[in-house]
Amino acid sequence: MHQPIRVLFLCEGNADRSQMAEGLLRARGGARFEAYSAGIEPRPLDPLTVSVMQEAGIAIAEQRSKGLNDYEDTQFDYVVILDDKLDSSCLDFPRDGHTLHWRGSDPAAATGTPAERQAAYRQARDEIQRQLESWLAGLAD
Repeated sequence: MHQPIRVLFLCEGNADRSQMAEGLLRARGGARFEAYSAGIEPRPLDPLTVSVMQEAGIAIAEQRSKGLNDYEDTQFDYVVILDDKLDSSCLDFPRDGHTLHWRGSDPAAATGTPAERQAAYRQARDEIQRQLESWLAGLAD
């Protein structure tokens, strides 16, 4: 049996997008993958992130925010950057794999009513899910 493909999802705070991506890959990728997430400046998991993932049938309430230093000795096959403000120069730990940059909206920047903010989190979740499904389909080829 092959080793699982290790994937790290990275954003600034590890409070929303990278947590969504970690949960989505765990739910959709099966035993073929090990999913991780981290932030450059970790912040607590956002309750709206937990809520919109629960709507999609994915429980992430037990996930916790982590920083890159939590993985300084870990090798990843893929590092997926989910934050337009970050690039691969922020990755100062050993890695043998590929760095991908998935662009999308930042739900934490959303303002407005609670319903409008929740809609922004749903949009981010759906964007990440589409990117993940496209990436997984490409790996299967």
